[in-house]
Amino acid sequence: MQLSKYVILFCLSLILINCGDTNTSKKTGLSIDTKEKSLMLGDTLNLSITNPKNLDITNVSYQLDGKPIDKNTVLNDITLGEKTITATVNYDDKTETLTRPIKVYNNIIPTIYSYEVVNTYPHDITSYTQGLEFYNGELFESTGQKGESKLRKVNFETGEILKNIDLENQYFGEGLTILDDKIYQLTWQAKRGFVYDVDSFERLSIFNYGTSKEGWGLCNDGKNLYKSDGTEKVWLLNPDNLTEESHIEVYTEKGKIPALNELEWIDGKIFANIYQRNGVVIINPKTGGVEGVIDFKPLRKLVKQHDELDVLNGIAYHPERQTIFVTGKNWDKLFEVKIKKR
Repeated sequence: MQLSKYVILFCLSLILINCGDTNTSKKTGLSIDTKEKSLMLGDTLNLSITNPKNLDITNVSYQLDGKPIDKNTVLNDITLGEKTITATVNYDDKTETLTRPIKVYNNIIPTIYSYEVVNTYPHDITSYTQGLEFYNGELFESTGQKGESKLRKVNFETGEILKNIDLENQYFGEGLTILDDKIYQLTWQAKRGFVYDVDSFERLSIFNYGTSKEGWGLCNDGKNLYKSDGTEKVWLLNPDNLTEESHIEVYTEKGKIPALNELEWIDGKIFANIYQRNGVVIINPKTGGVEGVIDFKPLRKLVKQHDELDVLNGIAYHPERQTIFVTGKNWDKLFEVKIKKR
């Protein structure tokens, strides 16, 4: 399955960006020195102040993303990605605030997983699959494209459409998730999503996005919603008011993983399709660290080849069967698979 090529693509080809100091004070020459060129989860962040004019510094206090830290801080219990160090420097009865960006990378190499196809089922070849999820043993699907976007309940074994509603023509449907008998469905660039009753498909409410870029994928952990927006960020949503309370940034030990798409919560981890990559990364939701990689690229060769055929997208976990179901945009097949460490 050429997993080594996939690892290179997801891990080794990502560029490690040097976190250089771009915020030296023009007035005093003061700047924050981190000493390390790159940092990983678990490393010690060693901080000092570069003081070329030998000012009489009486006190320095540091913060990392607004939270107080010591000048020697172990980077545990934090999320990965872009961070801002702030130093408040007191000298000669004056105060100056300095900032410096850093990036924190994951401290493990992702585990590589292979898969076994255990069943193959029919899938509507006209469905531009954006979201896929099982709820109480039934499969729900959200599809995209303006004028063609739908919300569906599907018999996964036969492909029969059991329930269907069409979105208004101006909306491009995206990911979905189901929590407490409510379906949450995203749209792409309209910056709004919809909430439906899981049984009747009655639209209960509309919600707007916050600062997230777009709507791509959704999943839930039984309490909170997680939303991707086409970047390396996954946003934590409050299910009561759908506000974006925080986010994680998804990183390997080499760099960020952009274009996060369809999401699925499986055994305490977030499984995420990567747009245009025909693969899935397994994410630690507490840190954003990539812990595993699954290459599903060979599946595309097993579906009908046609002009509208597009990339893998759609991942749904069936907890009773303990299997994963995957398909793609305009694929004529739905695959039931089991994954295992390579």
